[in-house]
Amino acid sequence: MSKRLLRSICVFCGSRPGVDPAFMDAGAAMGRAIAARGLTLVYGGARVGLMGAVANAALEAGGRVVGVIPKSLVTKEIAHDGLSELFLTETMHERKDRMITLSDAFVALPGGFGTYDEIFETITLAQIGIHDKPNAMLDTNGFFQPLVALLRHTIGHGFAAPEHEQLLVIEREPEALLDAIAAWTPPPLGSKLLDRRGTP
Repeated sequence: MSKRLLRSICVFCGSRPGVDPAFMDAGAAMGRAIAARGLTLVYGGARVGLMGAVANAALEAGGRVVGVIPKSLVTKEIAHDGLSELFLTETMHERKDRMITLSDAFVALPGGFGTYDEIFETITLAQIGIHDKPNAMLDTNGFFQPLVALLRHTIGHGFAAPEHEQLLVIEREPEALLDAIAAWTPPPLGSKLLDRRGTP
């Protein structure tokens, strides 16, 4: 199987550290793994919480790190002042759009509502054919398993097709996740708006 050309990885994650130190450790490991492969890390631009752990680890490993943050959150999320490049946007929507444009793949680490909003937007854009970039989750200590169960529940009740589950790559270790992203190919999706009988 041929591997996908990757130049940049967007990481969505929390501006809080979470209660389990394993989350910060996994975030740092993700940052190091991205840098070790010569990939640019694109992320939300903060220097605190899980976002800070990912960015700092990538920078310390010699990687290129690009942050994207709305002007309104520069103080609230404490923008990182040591990045390779920092983009300021007017709105949250512009922030997501810029991160999507800059990135060849998307990885969610543990986070809050903003993290879910970001990864679900990129999955939805893949579902409707706007892009064919990989979407992934680093499932540290099974953090995303309740969400995976919800997605399967959604499919089981007919609100998404079975093949839509293939839009999401899930692994528990950074290296395995990056390998899976590189090997991923888009599933044949057909129309999002048709049911299994081909009717609206």
